[in-house]
Parts: sequence; C-alpha cells; structure tokens
Amino acid sequence: MYESDLNKLQRKDLVYPELSYQIIGVLFDVYNELGFGYSEKHYQKAIAMLLKERSMNFQEQVYMPVSFKEKVVGKYFLDFLIEDKTILEIKKEPRFSKGNVNQVLSYLNSTGKKLAILANFDRDGVKFRRFVNL
Repeated sequence: MYESDLNKLQRKDLVYPELSYQIIGVLFDVYNELGFGYSEKHYQKAIAMLLKERSMNFQEQVYMPVSFKEKVVGKYFLDFLIEDKTILEIKKEPRFSKGNVNQVLSYLNSTGKKLAILANFDRDGVKFRRFVNL
C-alpha cells in the first residue's frame, strides 16, 4: 500500500491521528512477535524497546500525584506518556473492565492530556480503546 493510500484511510477527526497509528502499530508489532501469555511487564519492556527503536519520545511509569486542597492524597503511575501528548495504559486481561476504563479516565482528568489509549493483550490479539479528553 502506498503512503497516499494510507493517508486516505486515516480518519481526519481523530486526536493526534499519526501518533495514534504509530502507537497502535507498536502494540501490534509487539503482539505479533511475543504472542499471548506474558506478563504486563514483559509487554511493557517490549513496547519501550520498540518506541525507542522508532525514535519516539516517551517516559515509563510516570508519577502523577493526586492533590486535594494543595495536599497529595494519592498517586498514579502512568505506564507510558508518549510525546508528552498521549497516555498508554496496558493490560493483560480477557476484556476491558470498568475499573480499567475509570483508571484511564482518571489519568486524562488528572493530567489534562487530550488522548489516552488503553491496550489489552489477550488470547485473541491486541485490543485497544481510545479515550479523548476534550
């Protein structure tokens, strides 16, 4: 497929479409090589290797304090913050749970970032959901 064909396939209403496609490509490449059955930390290390290999700017296990009345009352650790724009949270479960979704929505709310991708490595492949904070 030619680049012009790929551009026609990309949706124009997405937040950070090119970055999203790159991240999702990394997820599929990791799954295609590793397959199913590894722990989250193994997938996370493989994702980090590919992000670095592809010269994408990212941070892992990003500390995010939760504050109330100027006091820290909790903390989050984002799996990945990519290009300082997109949160990537990875899971290894049969399906996305309400808790997973709430976790990602909390991350978006706390950070003010516009996009988060929740990815799940399961027996049938990689599943992902995009969450937009407008």
